[in-house]
Amino acid sequence: MESGEEHWSDDLTVYVILNWISSLAMIVGGVLPYVPQYMEIKRSGNADGFSLYVCLSLLVANILRILFWFGSHYETPLLVQSIVMNLSMLAIVQLCVNVKQSKDIIKGKDKLFLDGSGSSSMTLRDFDKRYFWKWTDFRSYVEFIAAFTLTVSLLTYILIDNAIYIEVLGFTSLLIEAMLGTPQFYDNYLYKSTYGMSKTMVFLWLLGDSFKTFYFLLRNSPLQFSVCGSLQIAVDLAILSQTVWYGSSPGRRKGLHVSK
Repeated sequence: MESGEEHWSDDLTVYVILNWISSLAMIVGGVLPYVPQYMEIKRSGNADGFSLYVCLSLLVANILRILFWFGSHYETPLLVQSIVMNLSMLAIVQLCVNVKQSKDIIKGKDKLFLDGSGSSSMTLRDFDKRYFWKWTDFRSYVEFIAAFTLTVSLLTYILIDNAIYIEVLGFTSLLIEAMLGTPQFYDNYLYKSTYGMSKTMVFLWLLGDSFKTFYFLLRNSPLQFSVCGSLQIAVDLAILSQTVWYGSSPGRRKGLHVSK
């Protein structure tokens, strides 16, 4: 019994404990910044201050990262993080769609990715930048993500042995994730307001990205990991500066819930 306890205690070193903690932090740390934003939207019933393009960026980036794992196995916590992040982003998209529908004073024509029969209803007008990723039902977002995942999965299956494709897949995933804050930055600049956006979320973005970049440096990850992590920190700081510059004024966001 004593020998067994000694063996267990020998294995449970400080390094192992820190490794467990860092792995857990990597899995849940990416999602935590969005918890206060989710709660803020649910409390206020206002989703105008949060850009859904942030969710699109993260969904695409993490789908590509998951597929990248099949061609170049990386640490399991990063794979699990991508799965958890995708589920979280879909939950936020669903909440935002429901909130915006409830706020529509004048019900306009539904904008859908696919029609009710399952056949494509996309037209040139649907591809207009004003309507992409601004569909009026949650099902359309799920259908688009499913179509994107299936397309890239088939391409990855065909080119799984192509080293150049796999490296490009991984780099693209990291670059998209590094730039995920730019849609939010642009929205804030466009409306001269950060009204409805959780400042806690932005601060947690900064903390999470700083920890992630340090994690990459500590684990001697490839250079692009650290470069993209540093870029994320720069974007986080830019958005954080907007919260100070624009303050809490609604700006031109006021009344945006009215359907046009």
